[in-house]
Amino acid sequence: MRLFRKIRKISLLLTGIGCAMISAAQAAPKKQPTTLQNTADSAAVAAQRCDLEIGRSMETFFNIFREVNLYYVDTTSPKKIVKIAADAMLEGLDPYTEYLPAEEMADFETMTTGKYAGLGALIRKSSDGRWVEIAEPYRGTPSDRAGLKAGDRILSVDGVDMAGREVAFASDRMRGKAGTVATLVIAPIADTTQTRTVRVKRERIAIPAVPYYGWVSDSVGRDSVGYIRLNSFTEKCADEVRTALNALQQQGGEAMRGLVLDLRGNTGGILGEAVKIVGFFVPRNTVVVTTRGRMPQMNSTYRTVGEPIAPTVPLVVLIDRSSASASEIVAGALQDLDRAVVIGQRSFGKGLVQSTRPVGENGYVKLTSAKYYTPSGRCIQALDYSHRNEDGSVGAVPDSLIASFRTAGGRMVYDGGGIMPDVRISPEYLGKFTAILMGLGYVDDFANRYAANHAPESDFAVDDTTYAAFCDFMDDKPIAFESGTERLLKQLRRMAEREKYADRIASQLDTVAAKIREDKRTELQVFGPEIREVLGDAVATRWFYDAGRIARQLRRDNVVRRAAEVLLDRSEYTRIVTMQNTDKK
Repeated sequence: MRLFRKIRKISLLLTGIGCAMISAAQAAPKKQPTTLQNTADSAAVAAQRCDLEIGRSMETFFNIFREVNLYYVDTTSPKKIVKIAADAMLEGLDPYTEYLPAEEMADFETMTTGKYAGLGALIRKSSDGRWVEIAEPYRGTPSDRAGLKAGDRILSVDGVDMAGREVAFASDRMRGKAGTVATLVIAPIADTTQTRTVRVKRERIAIPAVPYYGWVSDSVGRDSVGYIRLNSFTEKCADEVRTALNALQQQGGEAMRGLVLDLRGNTGGILGEAVKIVGFFVPRNTVVVTTRGRMPQMNSTYRTVGEPIAPTVPLVVLIDRSSASASEIVAGALQDLDRAVVIGQRSFGKGLVQSTRPVGENGYVKLTSAKYYTPSGRCIQALDYSHRNEDGSVGAVPDSLIASFRTAGGRMVYDGGGIMPDVRISPEYLGKFTAILMGLGYVDDFANRYAANHAPESDFAVDDTTYAAFCDFMDDKPIAFESGTERLLKQLRRMAEREKYADRIASQLDTVAAKIREDKRTELQVFGPEIREVLGDAVATRWFYDAGRIARQLRRDNVVRRAAEVLLDRSEYTRIVTMQNTDKK
């Protein structure tokens, strides 16, 4: 009955608010309005109707909530019902507006700050699905210092058995308050027949936003073009970019002929960090982005603060279809200001700004509160969530509504869906067979074992002997588009044994099995060159962490190579940033 009284109290309060609105509307004195007064009064009436609709809707919601909790045949969870209702209420707005209850705030904090309290290791499900194992320890973190390696199988955490557990379950047990100790029992990848107990003190882990910076060699092998990879716009990521940029300038001096800022795959984050990064390359007090919302307090203009640290260094920004939000602010602002050449593919097209608002019980609603506009005035939002089709779907901005804008120097750029690069390069994709091998974890499984049994090599490459070993390793591994055939073959063998046909058809079944293995071997040879590269990347990650993998990939990255060509050809660079319009679509 206590719950009933609470709900009734809230319901009566909302009903009273609604009645007060009606009374106020009825008691309002009538005047003979002028044209301006008529407009103002119409707006006031519309506002009153909106308030009344809110009051009635909330009363209906609480009445439903009360009746369900009091009279539903089974016991209900009010907290769960509210979460379901909130999710359903927000679902029709846009994908970025969501309710974050208290228990989800830790993940939200990790996403925005890049920090969490834990051991500092990525984990994954083993390829056989039976265990959770270490995928990659971050350099210098508690897990790394404790000697955990990629492929180490996690048998238990603080006494809780991890057999058959999901990654999320294991992750929750490994995280905790900084300073507390996690006790892990593992089966080391180097010797899976033994177990080892490892006690690791949890710490506040900061995931680097800049996992790598270095140099791109020119045609004669000189390190003259700097390179910075920025993975996310988390808290203080601008400080990491500043550190990397200062280090490259000190190393390269006057020999530094350009800089590549790689935002590919960067889905965005904190707007303020994007503004700071643009400020490294343009004068103080330059407008970077403007936000406009329905509420006046959401309208803001963001300008650079402080003097730039690389105001004249030729600059290329790399984007792709996954570059979104803050990445598009940086790329769009530098393009509008004619300060950088943008290279790659059209970006994602997220021109919406989210804010968090407290809603009680330590929970928040993350809602879209504004749209952002680059210095030229364009909004690069690609999808129109405010006008849905009859089936609830949303459409892209039609060509007829795409508008043109001018950069600071007069070049033509367009809105209507992402940042269009100045130099477009078609994306390169892995073959389906290679992608399946990676997705099933076979590449990681082999790399784990190889790295554990070989000394690190700075110039490692997968030679014929190593690749032959990988092919042997793959012999008994089911692969997605063949697994159905292999499963049927196993079922046929079992059925044949039960029905006493096994001896008579064994040779035929063996022939079919051999044919399956032969087809797999053919695919391994056809896709051999790219499989060797991803194997090499995986092994380099085990030895030299994320930075080692990125450095290795740069040597064959055609987009980075094209960026270096543009930076080293000063006439082409100047022509692009002063004369070249972007494509409309």
